[in-house]
Amino acid sequence: MSTDNPEIGRRITIGDVETNYHDCGTGEPVLLLHGSGPGVSAWANWRLVLEGLAPPFRLLAPDFAGFGYSTVAADYVFSREAWLAQLVGLLDALGLDQVDVVGNSFGGSMALALAIEHPERVRRLVLMGSVGVPFELTPGLDAVWGYTPSLDGMRELMGIFAWDQSRITDELVELRHAASTRPGVQEAYARMFPAPRQRWVDAMAHDEAAVRGIRQPTLLIHGRDDRVIPLQTSLTLLHWIDDAQLHVFGRCGHWTQIEHAAAFQRLLRDFLGADSAAD
Repeated sequence: MSTDNPEIGRRITIGDVETNYHDCGTGEPVLLLHGSGPGVSAWANWRLVLEGLAPPFRLLAPDFAGFGYSTVAADYVFSREAWLAQLVGLLDALGLDQVDVVGNSFGGSMALALAIEHPERVRRLVLMGSVGVPFELTPGLDAVWGYTPSLDGMRELMGIFAWDQSRITDELVELRHAASTRPGVQEAYARMFPAPRQRWVDAMAHDEAAVRGIRQPTLLIHGRDDRVIPLQTSLTLLHWIDDAQLHVFGRCGHWTQIEHAAAFQRLLRDFLGADSAAD
């Protein structure tokens, strides 16, 4: 495996998962949790953040089991519980008692899971275009989870993710298509969210009372024009989480961290750098 590939970081064995993760910068630890698009990896999702925010933070960005370059056996059972065990195992292995957590889309549901099941491990919470509450499956998310590899199919998906269609270059489409067709990748992806897919939205949703029990300061970020995860999910979270604030970007789809990279990073820097003693 070429070390020239920026998607490949460090490797650590967490249970049954050979976990690929990035560890950049110094300072307060921040765990970055990626979404569930085909061919996604922590680096593909967070590359601009990894370049822009480290330092003053120590940024940890793992590939979830079945995504990117984290490898599992062919019979590995994907579930919210299994992915959560991977996250807790990573924090334990790195000796981190508490982190700030930034979750994107599917990764938002996993950030919520960590805050609900292990509240002592989470200092602050950022949820971007987050899954984790009940909503009706969108055509966009159905297309994302139902992807079968082709250049045309990947081009269509990239167009669903972005508001600014000029970002959907041939190079981007070819790179993401290649990532989605690496040996074993599509096989694992097809096993995660088979049709009918509303059940996986429901499986990644958390109990209302559990979400209302979250006490960590929470920043919610959403693109107004998101065609994958509806803005209503962040509005629900705003009502359910007591210490929450919401920032909505117009002219923005599901890629807030890319389409509004500088503003997104300023939001994170201000929110995560806030003096916790003032709470």
